[in-house]
Amino acid sequence: QIIQMVSDAAATKAPIAKIADRVSGVFVPAVIGVALATTLVWLLLGQTVGFALARGISVLVISCPCALGLATPVAIMVGNGMGAKNGILFKTAASLEAAGRTEIVALDKTGTITQGEPKVTDILPVQGLTETELLRLARALEQKSEHPLAKAILQRAEEEQIPAEEVTDFQALPGNGLTARLNGAALSGGNLSFISTQAAVPQDLQSKAEALAGQGKTPLFFSQNGALLGVIAVADVIKEDSPQAVKELQNMGIRVVMLTGDNQRTAQAIGKQAGVDEVIAGVLPDGKESVIRTLKEQGRVAMVGDGINDAPALTRADTGVAIGAGADVAIDAADVVLMKSRLLDVPAAIRLSRATLRNIHENLFWAFFYNTIGIPLAAGLFIPFGLTLNPMFGAAAMSLSSFCVVSNALRLNLFNLRDARKDKPLKSKHSKHSEEVTTMEKTMKIEGMMCGHCEARVKKALEALPEVSAANVSHESGTAVVTLSGALADEALKKAVEDQDYKVLGIQ
Repeated sequence: QIIQMVSDAAATKAPIAKIADRVSGVFVPAVIGVALATTLVWLLLGQTVGFALARGISVLVISCPCALGLATPVAIMVGNGMGAKNGILFKTAASLEAAGRTEIVALDKTGTITQGEPKVTDILPVQGLTETELLRLARALEQKSEHPLAKAILQRAEEEQIPAEEVTDFQALPGNGLTARLNGAALSGGNLSFISTQAAVPQDLQSKAEALAGQGKTPLFFSQNGALLGVIAVADVIKEDSPQAVKELQNMGIRVVMLTGDNQRTAQAIGKQAGVDEVIAGVLPDGKESVIRTLKEQGRVAMVGDGINDAPALTRADTGVAIGAGADVAIDAADVVLMKSRLLDVPAAIRLSRATLRNIHENLFWAFFYNTIGIPLAAGLFIPFGLTLNPMFGAAAMSLSSFCVVSNALRLNLFNLRDARKDKPLKSKHSKHSEEVTTMEKTMKIEGMMCGHCEARVKKALEALPEVSAANVSHESGTAVVTLSGALADEALKKAVEDQDYKVLGIQ
């Protein structure tokens, strides 16, 4: 499949090739016309038929549409081959070209920035419940889940030799949590806003959970029959190469955004470790695609992910990049596949794409330059200066032009796509706008929220606004901390909340 993918990519046509195609479509008839005109002009000037034909034939022989035709496909073929050798698979020539024009890179957190193998770090049962009992009930609930956080709880339970129990009526609620029944009792697990709809969460436990989140850990809340059981904190360590990869992208003039379903505190902690420019937290699985759509208004976007829920975002982005160790659906939806699952391969892929584009531009320049000089020389415009061209030398020069174009493309084999020393920002029409885009937070004081369900309604209403990248809502404090990715009037925020029958007391 890999061999077929590389072969198919080499056979496809990059958008930049359309320039050469359009020129070639005009070039051949134009050269034939120039050759006929040259022969006719020399005859009218009183030259012999042999001389006039020699000039016309020289024009035909020295003109080189093949150099124009080779300029793009040879460079694309070599660039694809170089990527494949380094574990970077471009599915099409268009994806190889598009990667180099990237201005914003959106990174999924779990499995992309982080290892994707979280570990249980803290177990906080409520009073009267032991850690073992909390872990037993959590294992029963999580054993049917495919989420990485669930695997961490299962692993910890196995280490402590806690037996698995079978649950019924299991249901996964994407972006919220899980529900099931164990021996007739209703079990629930998930984030704070979801569990708040199932059970009352004491303020002291919320404070402890917030402290854990501030350390980059994800707190998972559990309840049974409407009573809180406790909190299990899970941490996913970032990959060793993530900070370096982010730094290299930034040095290339690319804005780096992290997307995650985690709460704002946990996400900010991970984002700070990785060094990203912006963190968009609390994103539901079906919300990543809309975030990418918003980012595309600010520049060309590459989305990097590995999970099933990343597939729509990968498809929506200008360039979808899948981690090779990820889900098959993500790999199928992406334009570029990183076989070694290293985040450092993202700047490497962009670097290779830019080098390939630069090589194509060089090839097109030399092809045009050669014909611009060669055709007038063959037509005899320089004869008054003592310069003439034998058709045999014209044939040799034509062959040499194609040789030069192919040789220049083959130089890509010497390109070190992991060398970041020559990285520089890409000039584009979006760059100025991208520099001006800043994120800011506004805190809304809201009256009337009574429970987690109220939080969810307000959060959904606020995040439906295109300029709102995240909203962290708390009914206990009666506030909503809104992260904006663009300018938005306070009245628009107020209206979104008050349409849900809650009162906005103030916005700061």
